[in-house]
Amino acid sequence: MEEMEVGSVVTLLDEGGNEVQFDLLFAFNYEGKRYIALLPIDPIENVEEDEVVLLEVVTDNGEDSYRTIENPILLEEVFDEFSELFEEYISQNDEE
Repeated sequence: MEEMEVGSVVTLLDEGGNEVQFDLLFAFNYEGKRYIALLPIDPIENVEEDEVVLLEVVTDNGEDSYRTIENPILLEEVFDEFSELFEEYISQNDEE
């Protein structure tokens, strides 16, 4: 998987094939899988501007793609893990 830096801009295609830009907040592992937390730069239908979008990173033949987390229980678990890790990250950077 290509390493992305926190704060980099990620461009994805929405369901209509339109490009949508996000700020990468955080990339992390949970239960043996890789996830990314994104903050929309462009408006997205049904997503508030301060809502985080969580996606699973799927690597196939060295190429990354991003999958929506369909299972609501898994989504909640991944969000809880993101919240905890991101809070730690913020507090560590505040101390520097």
